[in-house]
Amino acid sequence: MSSRMEEPNDIAGDDPWWAIAALSPVSLCIVGLDGSVVMSNAAFAAMVGRGADELRGMHFRDLTHADDVGRGQELFDEALRGERTTYRTTTRLLDADGHVVWGDISVALVRGAGGDPQYFIGQVLDVTRDRADRAKLTETVREGVREGARERTRSDVMLDSVDVGMVLLDSDGRYERINRQQQVILEIAYPEDHLGRAGQCGEVYAADGVTALTSEQQPCSRAARGEEFEDQRIWVGATPGDRRALAASARSVRDDRGRRDGAALSFTDVTDLFESLRAREVFVASVSHELRTPLTVVLGHLELLLDQDELPEEVSRELRVVARSAVRLRALVADLLDPATTMAGDRTRGEIALDCVSTDLTGLVVEVVESALPGALAAHVVLAARTHGTTRVVLDPHRVRQVVENLVGNAVKYTDSGGRVDVVLDLRDHEAVLSVADTGIGIEAGDVAQLFTPFFRADPARRRISPGLGLGLGIARSIVLAHGGRLEVHSEPGRGSTFVATLPVGGPA
Repeated sequence: MSSRMEEPNDIAGDDPWWAIAALSPVSLCIVGLDGSVVMSNAAFAAMVGRGADELRGMHFRDLTHADDVGRGQELFDEALRGERTTYRTTTRLLDADGHVVWGDISVALVRGAGGDPQYFIGQVLDVTRDRADRAKLTETVREGVREGARERTRSDVMLDSVDVGMVLLDSDGRYERINRQQQVILEIAYPEDHLGRAGQCGEVYAADGVTALTSEQQPCSRAARGEEFEDQRIWVGATPGDRRALAASARSVRDDRGRRDGAALSFTDVTDLFESLRAREVFVASVSHELRTPLTVVLGHLELLLDQDELPEEVSRELRVVARSAVRLRALVADLLDPATTMAGDRTRGEIALDCVSTDLTGLVVEVVESALPGALAAHVVLAARTHGTTRVVLDPHRVRQVVENLVGNAVKYTDSGGRVDVVLDLRDHEAVLSVADTGIGIEAGDVAQLFTPFFRADPARRRISPGLGLGLGIARSIVLAHGGRLEVHSEPGRGSTFVATLPVGGPA
């Protein structure tokens, strides 16, 4: 077996994956370990106003604004040193004419079978317009507050000129002012009329487009309580053709003495961004489908070879290593495929094929906990389980095992040394209730609503540099929903989290 380090051109040049990526609407590029562009697709080339041939060989510093080069190089070097596997940053890129293009860049370092770094894959979203709209809105709000009633007519005209929804709350959470774009948003979110104050429930949903936000989770309610936040992703509207995805941000407004006197919120329409992400998921699903067939063939022939008694032990040992890697690759492909298929509709719960049989859920949970014990011991985390005899439930044992493994694994992963994880299985009113509670790092309130969104990872998870794509919880939730159950989370930063999965004992309706 050759030990030659694989070049990016070997991976991308003639690979059908890259042939598909070249047609993707998402901007993608491959960067070598020296920081030079090896390949880029048409979307990225168009974004920076250059041809693919012109980009090839250019260093990323040559495409980056001088003030942002330092931070980009720092993240790049940290990844090469093994201090992080992925990173995300917002950077000013320069097109062929020297104009600034703001890019939301997600980068992953690809390593070879031996663990050596091979090359970087980058995905770039153009957020130039979003940055400009926010800057205009900020200036408009400042002017409205600064100039007061005498200038309201002029500031109202300015507010109505931006395509970002704007709300100004008074100290009691009442709507003091809104602009024309926000009126459009309110008509979609509250078709039966809005009462003009924070906290009213309507057709407002979390980032998954399914979970209705409670009064306390509404962006205006959070702002009225004094919270300041950026980019809370929500959906508004119940009719598919009218639904819009929004990014909500809030800042406190203060009087001349510095006392809090209300809040200003902006609602940026990010429906196109969500559609772009959905296009990425469709792309991933297409690639995953294409991979499954050859993987099945590979595994089938490996099983036939391993069944032959006359094989030398050394050959059998090597084939078993290949088989384990192929099984692992099949699991990774499945993880990529599941969230892509379950996000196909705006408000669908996802359609996962289930093979349900009467299963001893107690035994399944105990097996998962026993498998997780070595990892918990190594992390100095106490892992305990409490069940009440045999609990038989009609379910897909393979799928539900995925759920339990994910919840228990996450609990151990995000609990510091000396902490505790408790797994409890109860039977209540014809429902099996699995609770996984930890004393770990917890989850910020603003992240809870996006927790089950594919590819989402909260900042604490990224800071811990824990491996993962942010897929596990989304897959777990889809599996539980497919069984006719529900998956809920309760968390407090610094004090831990509790995930509760509820499954009907009789199986899916």
